[in-house]
Amino acid sequence: MDWVRGEAVGHGSFGKVSFAIPTKKSTLFSPSMVVKSSSASCSSTLMNEKIILNELTGCPQIINCLGDSYTYENGEKLYNVLLEYASGGALFDKLNNSGDRRLPEFEVRKYTKALLKGLHYIHKSGYVHCDIKLQNILLGDEGQVKIADFGLAKRSEFTEDDKFRCELRGTPLYMSPEMVTEGEQDTPSDIWALGCVVAEIATGSPVWRCTDIAKLLMTIGAGDQLPDFPENLSEEGKDFLEKCLSKDPKKRWTAEMLLEHPFVADQDDTVTLAYETCEPGNPSTSPRCPFDFPDWVSNDSSVTCSITSLPSPVFQELMNLNDGSWSTSPVERLRGLVGQRGPESEWSADDGWVSVR
Repeated sequence: MDWVRGEAVGHGSFGKVSFAIPTKKSTLFSPSMVVKSSSASCSSTLMNEKIILNELTGCPQIINCLGDSYTYENGEKLYNVLLEYASGGALFDKLNNSGDRRLPEFEVRKYTKALLKGLHYIHKSGYVHCDIKLQNILLGDEGQVKIADFGLAKRSEFTEDDKFRCELRGTPLYMSPEMVTEGEQDTPSDIWALGCVVAEIATGSPVWRCTDIAKLLMTIGAGDQLPDFPENLSEEGKDFLEKCLSKDPKKRWTAEMLLEHPFVADQDDTVTLAYETCEPGNPSTSPRCPFDFPDWVSNDSSVTCSITSLPSPVFQELMNLNDGSWSTSPVERLRGLVGQRGPESEWSADDGWVSVR
């Protein structure tokens, strides 16, 4: 596969994204293609994404993987994954570029149905995405939903041993109660995150507005409080959110069940773009993951290594808040988090979260 790297499109903790330009015409290449690249020495997360995408081919609501390769650039060996280019940017961008920073309900319904189709395919294939959020929902040139960024995805099987790994996957604003308290992340966790996304695009604001991470985790994991449902949403919409945002994961509806819910059942999931798409030379500034902000971007070809091998800032923060250790008891763990205070931070903004695993 012969291609050359073009202008940058975006970046993140797991790789830098650039246009990929084929050196000769070939049926193997898409005319609109990007390459996500990572240093070969810390490319396990990107490799994981490629393996999973290879098993999820055939679903229009999932970004298409076109192959992978190694290259040597500026004296460094890079691992590259070729991906379909979603010219409409991220749903995060669309929301920010809308007039009142929220979408009308007819669009919310359409996007929700498309997301459910993608999630149903992911779940029936035996995987959990683990990081559903606006930045990881891309749009095609005609507004088609494309679920992307599978670097944190995993097999859906959950064992008792998983509870004691103290592993946080994803973005805290979208984390499910069972993820916070038990370290349990299965298909219901994706449904919880979906509910958070639906509420967010209907209101233009994240579902949680906490300025303290410990209080946020306590609210999600141990409290009875649920995210606020949009007041402007129809009764069908509010009922849909109730099915997604149950504290008990066993009571949450599956993606297959939600596809039959009146909120989306009769919807055509085709959405026309109403904003300017990203063009070469004008890279999207939307973060593709919580590490994706300018201070973390290098000017050379280096990228942030997979955080399976590096202590993430949020994980370290949680360890500091809890005297450097994790309790096997969820209650003790959460009490330890809220009993001590760390540095004040603005945790309500999505671009301040860090993906941890």
